Amino acid sequence: MSEARTAGGRIGDPSAVDGQLAAESETTLVVVTGVSGGGRSTVARALENVGYYVVDNLPQALMLDMAELAFKAGGAARRTAMVLDVRSRAFSTDLAGAIRELKERGFSPRVVFVDADDEVLIRRFESVRRSHPLQGDGRLADGIAVERGLLEEARDLADVIVDTSHLNVNQLRRRIEELFGGEDARRLRVTVLSFGFKYGLPPDADFVLDARFLPNPYWVPELREHTGREEAVSAYVLGQEGADAFVTSYADLVNATTIGFEREGKRYLTVAVGCTGGKHRSVAIAEELASRLRHSGLAANAQHRDLGRE
Repeated sequence: MSEARTAGGRIGDPSAVDGQLAAESETTLVVVTGVSGGGRSTVARALENVGYYVVDNLPQALMLDMAELAFKAGGAARRTAMVLDVRSRAFSTDLAGAIRELKERGFSPRVVFVDADDEVLIRRFESVRRSHPLQGDGRLADGIAVERGLLEEARDLADVIVDTSHLNVNQLRRRIEELFGGEDARRLRVTVLSFGFKYGLPPDADFVLDARFLPNPYWVPELREHTGREEAVSAYVLGQEGADAFVTSYADLVNATTIGFEREGKRYLTVAVGCTGGKHRSVAIAEELASRLRHSGLAANAQHRDLGRE
């Protein structure tokens, strides 16, 4: 379960922000903090999944420097997440001041606080046989209580509070992706990769399809020097008995599994299609399969690992 809060008004006079500083508001900043054992690491990985540049265990005193570096770097760094924990507070305990300084410089950070019930935190620490970073010689409950006191102000500052007490890792990841990802960032991307078996299997393949049951255009003199990306070869391969059923069956298989892969947090799926040399049959099948997957609404593209090696 999670609760969202509307962020407070911008601190500082907007009229005092010059053109460069106003542009810094285009940099999307997320500040992640919360209790130890609450799930900050899962939140960080989820933000990486949706395209954020994540800086873990950043001292609060360096937040403004990091934000300005992100702005100057541009590109992917324009979406930056800074993860703070109790170790970060060794350098500064003034999170409110650090957030205020960011806003005065023209940034608009969103603060995410990750929380969980004490009983849940205790079970999590015991399950991994770890001590709480602040418990010292006391009990787990003592360390949790000390940390809650230190983080009270940070919790009050939060724009979003995510209670992970009843969320598993996948549910927490989905929640963060819903909040910060946008639909495109959460979609599964499918690469249909042609290859030649004589050059070895692609090590990153999730599915491996064997197109060697089809007649080889290599033995057709007028097709030998052409590739499966060309119309003549493609028509020859796809016109063979069993070719259409082969492509249809695997398109149905990929479509049937994508919902589950997305639910489990997989973002990239590689479907490898092989033939002997990776020039004719596998290339034509890969192009056709990728086209059908796109037609069904998936983000799919065809790539050809061994094309041109012969």
